[in-house]
Amino acid sequence: MKSLRFTLVLAGALCVFPAAAQEAKLTLKDALGRDKVMVNCSSCHSIDYVGMNSPIFDRAGWEGSVNKMIKAFGAPISAEDAATIVSYLAENYGRKPDAAVKK
Repeated sequence: MKSLRFTLVLAGALCVFPAAAQEAKLTLKDALGRDKVMVNCSSCHSIDYVGMNSPIFDRAGWEGSVNKMIKAFGAPISAEDAATIVSYLAENYGRKPDAAVKK
């Protein structure tokens, strides 16, 4: 019985540790508002979500995401901090508009 329990624990550990080792660790750009993102956003989820969403979200997308966190998930972020967070994310991780096609 002990060997079965040990085998199950070992198998579980082998499944969990490689996944944790592969998790990316994003280091946020040093700019005004970084501290607000670190304090408010990382208290609920990984900061890696910033990197995953940066190709998708423009300013409106980041604003919608921050508002969703506040309204749908109850994130305790003040209006002032929310504005700072949106500005930081849009300026540093926002999708850039496509360049105009020249004729």
